[in-house]
Amino acid sequence: MEQSKTPLYSQLVKHSTGNPLSFHVPGHKNGAFFPEEGRAFFQQILKLDATEITGLDDLHSPEGVIFEAEELLRDLYRTDKSFFLIGGSTVGNLAMVLAAVDEDDVVLVQRNCHKSIMNALKLAKAKPVFISPEYNEKFRVAAGLDRDSVKSAISQYPNAKALILTYPNYYGLAYDLKGIIDLAHAHHIPVMVDEAHGVHFIAGDYFPASAVELGADLVVQSAHKTLPAMTMGAFLHYQSNRVSLSKLKFYLQALQSSSPSYPLMASLDLARSYLGTYNKEDLSYLKSELEKFKEKLEGIESLRVLPGDDPLKLTIQSSSGFELQTRLESKGIFAELADPYNVLLVLPMLKNGMKHRLQEAARTIAEAVRTMPVGKNKPEAKVIKKGMSKLEISYSEMEKQKTESVLLQDAAGRISAEQIIPYPPGIPLSLPGEVLTEDDIETILFLKENEAKIQGGEYLHAGKIKVFKSWGI
Repeated sequence: MEQSKTPLYSQLVKHSTGNPLSFHVPGHKNGAFFPEEGRAFFQQILKLDATEITGLDDLHSPEGVIFEAEELLRDLYRTDKSFFLIGGSTVGNLAMVLAAVDEDDVVLVQRNCHKSIMNALKLAKAKPVFISPEYNEKFRVAAGLDRDSVKSAISQYPNAKALILTYPNYYGLAYDLKGIIDLAHAHHIPVMVDEAHGVHFIAGDYFPASAVELGADLVVQSAHKTLPAMTMGAFLHYQSNRVSLSKLKFYLQALQSSSPSYPLMASLDLARSYLGTYNKEDLSYLKSELEKFKEKLEGIESLRVLPGDDPLKLTIQSSSGFELQTRLESKGIFAELADPYNVLLVLPMLKNGMKHRLQEAARTIAEAVRTMPVGKNKPEAKVIKKGMSKLEISYSEMEKQKTESVLLQDAAGRISAEQIIPYPPGIPLSLPGEVLTEDDIETILFLKENEAKIQGGEYLHAGKIKVFKSWGI
């Protein structure tokens, strides 16, 4: 198929240039009625903000331009079926888990997965078995799974109905996904992959192989993370005889808005075309420009540059990740995330000849960190290795239990009644139904003292955490 085509975007432009008179939703009527203060920024995009009128198709029952756009996506990734998502990778993760997992099914889950996977497991009322990831000493973060850990989990839980993985991790670190997929398939276990940060991997050997190429049954990707798509734009790919396609379609239409954003969908159409027309010259230019940027940063004494397996992810390490983030923001540079040691930069996927500000950014970063100490006195990272773990209380049982808040210092051994999620990267530190350990508490206190952003933890501001009242005492 011709990947330069953009059927949905082109049809929206054709419709808007016909000077249509709107007697349908949305209420701004192609931008004719809109608050004056926002008009300058919204005027053009509102012309594309249409609805399911004749010629513009329907996301939940596509037969026209949306169907053609999704077919181009399927052709690009060579899948059985591919979908546009307008609720981000979050809705894709929810739909794929609910389609593959029934109540009380045992599910093997990579422990450092996104909170949306945890939420999906709760909605499915599954019985998750969490497999602890490897720890990357250089980055000081949780990485991917080891094949032997998955083999051990399958041996102990041969009745597992699914394996849920995250690949790559937020920092662009990959692992032997192919070996794990083949192992799971040999035991008739479907593999679902949250590949939110790997949508661009099919662009060439410069990048790790995509989970789609490696044979995963269902793969979710955030198009907006590294492709030129609007926020909340994502893809879901299906290539399986182990998971029901009809169930997947049901959950997609049940969980996504019945009034999807046409500008967002059009941006997915354009982003797919951008990737589908990416060529060797583009790749060569990207390599050259990113390498120049990395070399400039490597010349800064107070920084340590840590390229991941994904060249679009560049981690810079200093004496304090949080302080480094503050210094960069004071100079107008906003990174993807900071942790106690690192700041993560998500680099642009340039095409041949595209202008950019990478060299300007390198000079600004050098100025921002000029007075920072060389990072030699960093505290040792506390590695929490949970091995393989289950929830002590089922999701159904949790709904019946009363909770209370206790001081963090007194919470070890109790069973958590809430998620504690440092965000980004959105990986739960503690889960409802999981026993809180001394290491968990120390890590929460450390993050709290360093003013890390934490989602959940209703009483963390008071130094407390919510636990189940009659458990663990």
